[in-house]
Amino acid sequence: MLRHLRVWLFGSGDAAQLPERVRAAIERQQEQSEILIGWVQLVIVVLVATVYESSSMPSGVVQEDYSFEFEVLVIYGAFCLLRLGLAYARLLRPWMLYLSVIADMLLLMGLIYSFHYKYAQPAVFYLKAPTFLYVFLFIALRALRFEARFVVFTGLAAIAGWIGLILYALGGRGGPANPTDDFVEYMTSNAFLVHAEADKIIAILLTTLVLALAISRARHLLVQAVSESAAAQDLSRFFDPGVAARIRGAAISIKAGEGELRDVAILTADLRGFTRLSMELPPDEVMKVLQDYQRRVCPLIAEAGGSIDKFLGDGILASFGAVMPSATAAADALRAADAVMAAAANWASERRAAGLPPLEIGLAVASGRVVFGAVGDGERLEFTVIGEAVNLATKLEKHNKEEGTRALTDGETYALAERQGYRAPTVPERRPNRKVGGVTESVDIVVLAA
Repeated sequence: MLRHLRVWLFGSGDAAQLPERVRAAIERQQEQSEILIGWVQLVIVVLVATVYESSSMPSGVVQEDYSFEFEVLVIYGAFCLLRLGLAYARLLRPWMLYLSVIADMLLLMGLIYSFHYKYAQPAVFYLKAPTFLYVFLFIALRALRFEARFVVFTGLAAIAGWIGLILYALGGRGGPANPTDDFVEYMTSNAFLVHAEADKIIAILLTTLVLALAISRARHLLVQAVSESAAAQDLSRFFDPGVAARIRGAAISIKAGEGELRDVAILTADLRGFTRLSMELPPDEVMKVLQDYQRRVCPLIAEAGGSIDKFLGDGILASFGAVMPSATAAADALRAADAVMAAAANWASERRAAGLPPLEIGLAVASGRVVFGAVGDGERLEFTVIGEAVNLATKLEKHNKEEGTRALTDGETYALAERQGYRAPTVPERRPNRKVGGVTESVDIVVLAA
């Protein structure tokens, strides 16, 4: 029981099990909450000061020598500025937060206490001051941090402060307490009704408990949200952004075996000579070359509107118009091909300048209708494209070696891209009626890069 209470109040149970990056994200959220709390406190000071300065004094005896509102608000404003500065500097510590709660309640209770001096009334007079309602505002303010312990501590501090004021009023040092059991007499005179004060304490206690329970549940959701956000950020590095957005925006859970027909363009790229190179270099060097190649190529595909479907060793399969339907899929794919070929030429020049053997990229683009959907065993899913366009693009990329070229497309895809607004940097070479391995009919080839 005590362990569950400690975990509920201090959150030590979930924090110990969370990864460091998640704990750091939660701490950043709490630091931002403390800045928000500081600003809210300043707004409270300004609003209360405005009310006191703009409203006229109630009728009756008012002893100006005991009007401490201005001094109290100035002190509290200075305290809030200091606290806000520490929050921006990320220097607030838990003990400072507890001290801040105590300061809030001391200043509030001190302000209420001064009323019976100011209006020359017995101490029970201040027990009816409407300023008491600010107690609930201070309790609610601590909820912004999403930690139940500070809400509970604030509520307990408020109860202790109010009990202190009650005991002082009953002690007679501030004038006669005038205890009564008559509610009308209590409401119309300086009389003390124990049930009324008990109701106030119970109201503070219940408000504190309800807010603490709400914050405990909210903190659980916060931890879950931060954990999932951190996981999503990590996983987004393994998924294409378009696929990740589709998963997040799905109205229902995505299942294996569900697919949609799409008119797409497929781009395949392959790093020539990489297999041989991987046998000659140490493993870490192999991965560095592969990462350098993908770092140059993948952003160009994404900028043109493509989605990386999968990495096949040193091969890349990208689709245009699959994740999100596009009326310019073929044109976008050829623009991406031009950008990749230009980047490949620059990369080869850089490697020559560094005394390294140049590496070439083979590429092909094809278009057509494919099935786009999720495949897998139900536990692990993968979005993929299936269709003749995928097969043709793969075979055309391999056919580069037969043609002595670096990038190819078929005549139908090129014509479609032109209708969609594509204009080649230079007039491409056309090679009609070519026999491509694995393709039954002859293919009219357009050379994108020789």
